[in-house]
Amino acid sequence: MKNISVIGSGTMGNGIAQTFALFNFSVTLYDISSESLDKGEKTILRNLQRMVNKDKITQEEANNTVANIKYTTNFDSILNSELIIEAVSENLELKESIFKELDLKCPNNTILASNTSSISITKLAEKTKRKDKVIGMHFMNPVPIMKLVEIINSKYTSKETTDIITNLSKKLEKIPLTVNDFPGFISNRILMPMINEAIESLDQGVANVKNIDGIMKLGMGHPMGPLQLADLIGLDVCKSILEVMLNGLKNPKYKPNKLLVQLVNEGKLGVKSGEGFYDYSNSKKAEFVSKRFS
Repeated sequence: MKNISVIGSGTMGNGIAQTFALFNFSVTLYDISSESLDKGEKTILRNLQRMVNKDKITQEEANNTVANIKYTTNFDSILNSELIIEAVSENLELKESIFKELDLKCPNNTILASNTSSISITKLAEKTKRKDKVIGMHFMNPVPIMKLVEIINSKYTSKETTDIITNLSKKLEKIPLTVNDFPGFISNRILMPMINEAIESLDQGVANVKNIDGIMKLGMGHPMGPLQLADLIGLDVCKSILEVMLNGLKNPKYKPNKLLVQLVNEGKLGVKSGEGFYDYSNSKKAEFVSKRFS
């Protein structure tokens, strides 16, 4: 397996494309928007240069990575790939429509994977006639750095498909860990309630942002506090994942805190919007949003 395509050139999509290309896979990065593709390409080039500057890779490896990636807005150009990884926004209807179209147009041996962080792989598989070849590959952000790939088996995924994707992940020097298809899988089923509880604590005035994150870092050994991590993930993404788990597991403990909902409605989504629980607008280093959360 050498020809990989990635659908979606956002944070996760361009990170996945960069990682495969670094390990000498031929990668096609697809997006409906040429502007988004340009932004994704600039992100990849910037990240590669940062890795060179930090002696993580050589300039030659960076150059080879760049040469291994093609960018396209032509959907038909990705159809002959051996593996297609969907990395669009967490929208079930959008993902289902993509999988349905891919299944109709791709060769029978093409494996279809989703980078979803919470949506049912079984539901995506049921939109296809290759249910055994549909699987989840949940990469962590930032993809080039984080070692985990959460491999999600639907109730239809074959052992052969799981083995192929597991071995492929190892070739990327990742650590693949397999789970079954439940809302939130393992990573977010455990992480999101913690983030939601941190927001609940902030909302109730138990402590401020700085101290909530500081306690979890200093006392629990977390490299990043839950509120800063929520900003990095995207508050809209956190809200969406919690809603998927609430609807799927029918447990009120997954209901998004009202402060999280309020911030999302205000467009304060974290790093990507310039403000969430921290202010990212005027400094390379996150500052606390002093008026509201200090």
